[in-house]
Amino acid sequence: MLRIAVLAVVAILLVTVGAVVGFRLLGDANEQPGLAAFYEQPENAAEGDPGSIIKSERLEGVPVDTEAWRIMYRTTDLNGDPAVATGVVITPLGAPPADGRTVLAWGHPTTGSAVDCAPSRGFDPFIGIEGMRPMLDRGYTVVATDYVGMGTAGTDSYLVGITAGNSVLDSVRAAQAIPEAAAGSDVVLWGHSQGGQAALFAAERASEYAPELTVRAVAVAAPAADLSALMETHLDDVSGVTIGSYAFQSFAGVYADQGAELSTILTPEAQQILPEMNKLCLLTHIDQLHTIATPVIGKFVSQDPTKVEPWARLLQENSAGSVAFDAPLLIAQGLDDQLVRPADTERLVERTEQLGMDVTYHTVEIADHSTIAYLAIPAVNTWLDELGL
Repeated sequence: MLRIAVLAVVAILLVTVGAVVGFRLLGDANEQPGLAAFYEQPENAAEGDPGSIIKSERLEGVPVDTEAWRIMYRTTDLNGDPAVATGVVITPLGAPPADGRTVLAWGHPTTGSAVDCAPSRGFDPFIGIEGMRPMLDRGYTVVATDYVGMGTAGTDSYLVGITAGNSVLDSVRAAQAIPEAAAGSDVVLWGHSQGGQAALFAAERASEYAPELTVRAVAVAAPAADLSALMETHLDDVSGVTIGSYAFQSFAGVYADQGAELSTILTPEAQQILPEMNKLCLLTHIDQLHTIATPVIGKFVSQDPTKVEPWARLLQENSAGSVAFDAPLLIAQGLDDQLVRPADTERLVERTEQLGMDVTYHTVEIADHSTIAYLAIPAVNTWLDELGL
């Protein structure tokens, strides 16, 4: 009898979960016909205060017990010029605290650099927000930017630290502009890989760029914090060709006035594949990316960009960890990570500790680059509990 009762409970749970997932997928499907139109910018879209909303729309296919919106908002680039970004805001149902909900600002790992590689344009725009459910369960409002140049038209900003940090901070302001999101001024920054760089730059810039926000904690998983080390490690493998194709194209556009010409560091073969590589998204076209990249492994760069100007300086300028901030910092690292190597992250830990920061270093033995953010969530949750957040 007990076995029958257990099986009955399991069956009910499966039916319930299936119904919830099915409802969410139906909502996602209903949103697809008008998706592209949302990302078209109205005339003079960038004119307005950073963080102000250009447009928003309520989403149907949302996580259980939440409401959510797709947003287009204003931000600025590294030169202070106006820019436009997109993303999503998710908030739990129920009455918020009197002073508003803590905002968890998420920085996503590399998904590509093309407009349609933006996470918010995906069939399920929430699936890649690592740790979203535990953060919603804490009562946080979650906001996830696509960064500048993805989602909607804009200058490619892949691994441009200041632009990325600004887009993260302005996503919090945008969440505050949606009354139902009940977003307060307390902020937790959380990012993985490319998003770790974005979260660190946001933390370093917050007191100057968005002084009305209070960054209470910063957590990063395998952050792309040392771009010189990242590039140097992977110049002669498929990861280096893929990341380099995104990054060097981005830097060549952003820093053209500083002499960042592709011909100074890339071989003719590498320059030839860049347009096609930059059209493809990492998560959905990985096999195609590797097929294109493989023939140029070992002949991607003509000179080491970590040793040739202006590239060496630009890689350093876009590396995080040299500016102290007041918020506690948790750095998570998978010991099986072959992309962001543990030794590079350990140097980040040492640098931030030398700056006098409150740093917690959490390693996960079995985690690689793709799994570290998920496997670090229990530690992040415990750490936030200890901080009273």
